[in-house]
Amino acid sequence: MKVTLDIPYPEIRVEEKNSYYADLLSQDYAGQTSETTAVLLYSYQHFDKFEENKEFAKLIEEIAIVEMRHLEILGKLIKLLGKEPVYKTCESSRGNCIMWNANNINYDTNLREMLKINIKAEETAIKTYKHHRKIIDDKYIKEMLSRIILDEENHLKIFNELYDKLK
Repeated sequence: MKVTLDIPYPEIRVEEKNSYYADLLSQDYAGQTSETTAVLLYSYQHFDKFEENKEFAKLIEEIAIVEMRHLEILGKLIKLLGKEPVYKTCESSRGNCIMWNANNINYDTNLREMLKINIKAEETAIKTYKHHRKIIDDKYIKEMLSRIILDEENHLKIFNELYDKLK
């Protein structure tokens, strides 16, 4: 199974500074279901299964690396939009920020449950990215989100295939 797509990422840039867009992207960057959560969740799953299921461990490690790339992209976009890429999610309507924390990780060690968790996380990420792409009016960010969505859809396909094999 191929976790990386042979499609380049667009250049990391924005039309102009925009703190509202930075706050939206902070949800993808360090929200409960975010790239930070995905990187650490998939890393944990890799560590848990590296002896027991080498094939899964290698695959999930490769997916974690793709998610790290997304984390880097989002951090740079947030910085270009005029905010610091701190591991927190901010919503202007709420008036405050929530720091990311390790309670966002599900530490289940059953492979079937891990895959269920991963499928739900990827579905949520895709839905959130599509929503943000719809409301953000910056052609460069929209282009980048579209590219990231392709990766997330690929991860979802991989997790569904693995889950189906366990039936």
